[in-house]
Amino acid sequence: MATVSLNATARTDRGTGVARKLRASGSVPAVIYGHGREPQSLAINTREIDKLLSQIAAESTVIELNVDGATSNTLIREIQRHPFKRHIVHVDFQQLVAGEKVTVSVPLRFHGTPDGVRLGGGILEETMHQVHLRLDPANIPNHIDVDVTPLTIGHNFHVRDLVLPEGVSVLDEPAATVCLVAAPKAATETTATTEGTETKAEPELIRKTKAEEEEAKK
Repeated sequence: MATVSLNATARTDRGTGVARKLRASGSVPAVIYGHGREPQSLAINTREIDKLLSQIAAESTVIELNVDGATSNTLIREIQRHPFKRHIVHVDFQQLVAGEKVTVSVPLRFHGTPDGVRLGGGILEETMHQVHLRLDPANIPNHIDVDVTPLTIGHNFHVRDLVLPEGVSVLDEPAATVCLVAAPKAATETTATTEGTETKAEPELIRKTKAEEEEAKK
């Protein structure tokens, strides 16, 4: 489980105008909630949160949030950004408690060279890059490994094939495709061309000569 630390300051003032002034002063408005506690408004240093988010997977990293000396384990549940400038305008934190299961998105890490790529020149196509899990916060993995080595051309790796830690439930459809090995592009184009040619083939039209038509009328 990846864990990082972040400092925050409690605040009592709220509203759009207050949030605007807070951002202008170099801070980001935030809130912490969960485990039966009343939502608490916070202020976080903009540079600190920007640096932190550039180094972690926000959806699955436990953040030790230090609010005026009191520390809580949290997960980021929402990051609001400006629609054009893309800077952070608000962050939501959920407080975690051991034993209370949460839902998180965990990145997939592919490793190995598929047999279909190594021996047949196929192409590995990654169709999923994260998986949704329900688990105890103490058991959040940094990532889920996907060994693609056995895959041959035309074969898929499904969600049901993932190897998960004990006590972890996956929420994605078991039949969903995580990755697959497709045939080489050249082979695919050749097959398509051949099929196209066969489809366009037309029967030969045999017409009677004028002499044959006159003979038939007698």
